[in-house]
Amino acid sequence: MNKVILTGRLTKDPIVRYSQGENTMAIAKYTLAVDRKFKKDEQSADFISCVAFGKAGEFAEKYFKKGTKIAVTGRIQTGSYTSKEGQKVYTTDVVVEEQEFAESKASSENSVPTNNANYQFVEIPEGADDEVPFLW
Repeated sequence: MNKVILTGRLTKDPIVRYSQGENTMAIAKYTLAVDRKFKKDEQSADFISCVAFGKAGEFAEKYFKKGTKIAVTGRIQTGSYTSKEGQKVYTTDVVVEEQEFAESKASSENSVPTNNANYQFVEIPEGADDEVPFLW
């Protein structure tokens, strides 16, 4: 089974492109900073590349901003391509199946990151829950 569940903060605003052709589709790419705890006083993060398609991509474009804490469920997908320099580059992404806000608007305004990262918190827009493409 290929199943991933992550909770983290967006490192920057999602990058969204639309496919070409008759049936265009949003493709949103973003990176999550996911805390990794080693010892009680030591903390670091993994930076996980995620890609959301269709309605999920549109939702990410509209509501997700740098610093937003979200939860993602998806699957790992690997791939490769050849760079302009002729080098083979290997990729690993989480293909998003479900995504949602991981904290309330009030929590995001009052919370302080546990590490020294320079997060910028954003307001979760009113009515955003009505457009969540996936529900638990």
